[in-house]
Amino acid sequence: MKPIRLGMVGGGNDAFIGGVHRIASRIDGRFELVAGALSSTAEKSKASGAALGLDEDRCYGDFTEMAKREARLKNGVEAVAIVTPNHVHYPAAREFLKRGIHVICDKPLTSTLADAKKLVAAAEKSDAQFILTHNYTGYPMVRQARAMVAEGLIGKMRVVQVEYPQDWLTDPMEGEGLKQAEWRTDPARSGAGGCVGDIGTHAYNLAGFVTGLKLESLAADLTSFVEGRRLDDNVHVMLRYQGGAKGMLWSSQVAPGNENALKLRVYGEKGGLEWSQEDPNYLWFTPHGEPKRLLTRNGAGAHEANQSTSRVPPGHPEGYLEGFANIYNEAADVIVAARDGAAPDHLLPTVHDGLDGVVFIDACVRSSARNAAWVKI
Repeated sequence: MKPIRLGMVGGGNDAFIGGVHRIASRIDGRFELVAGALSSTAEKSKASGAALGLDEDRCYGDFTEMAKREARLKNGVEAVAIVTPNHVHYPAAREFLKRGIHVICDKPLTSTLADAKKLVAAAEKSDAQFILTHNYTGYPMVRQARAMVAEGLIGKMRVVQVEYPQDWLTDPMEGEGLKQAEWRTDPARSGAGGCVGDIGTHAYNLAGFVTGLKLESLAADLTSFVEGRRLDDNVHVMLRYQGGAKGMLWSSQVAPGNENALKLRVYGEKGGLEWSQEDPNYLWFTPHGEPKRLLTRNGAGAHEANQSTSRVPPGHPEGYLEGFANIYNEAADVIVAARDGAAPDHLLPTVHDGLDGVVFIDACVRSSARNAAWVKI
């Protein structure tokens, strides 16, 4: 089967996440990048496209021009990856969705709750598919954990602990010309949430994906520790889930010694699970009253959800890029099924998961502004 023709909005030279998306899309040979509006100016877009080997006439100055022309081409893009700062997600996705081009969008869904609701409406109106790249949901051991919870192996959920600390914004990097720091700390481009939107949403999404719990209310304390920083760089949130489970979420970008330390621990009446992104091939399972058990990626006792998202035998590490590639591989399945008029069963984050994440950000900001008051979801 021929690779799906992929376009990209954003992700030009020196853009971290654009490169990750391109690698992930190629790992299983399901996509081929053929066009892009890769930067905010035509000149930079063409330079980035040339560096990637794209045809000059398919390197566009803006996403609207790209959407219009590619929709008319016989071999135009079938899907587009949107890897821009948050404020561009909605207008870019809208242009492609209304022309029937599938959208694979980086998180969070949008920079504002109003735009998130409009994007949901646009996705529901379109015949195209919308996939949100909460990439940690693609890790084999995360899939294993979700399956074990769903099968009742840890019993009724009681406690959820999730954290995502980093240290790269400990200094005021936004004032030192670092592009990734500049837009993430700018309310006009990032939205009302800084750390809570950038990585807090990953932690929140991961907890919900594994446990299946729905949030009822939260109390959040958002802090900007770096002097002059306009958005939060540290977040503490208490969570109350429907059904009585309680949770705590911590995300920080000013925690020295932490590189990308996403970790989830869940505890039920029968036992507990623990998973760490920096050691992603392992999952600890502790049935109550029994010794801890170490489960491995594609190893003994691996659930089908674990095996189906693994590429190599146990003991051969897979991680960030492979987990991201699982999202792209499953997105390809969805797109191919859409060609055939089918609707495959999948676990991919949808536009509604994206809306849930923006609702979470909005609630955290409102709670923190009221001295960490409880806010209903």
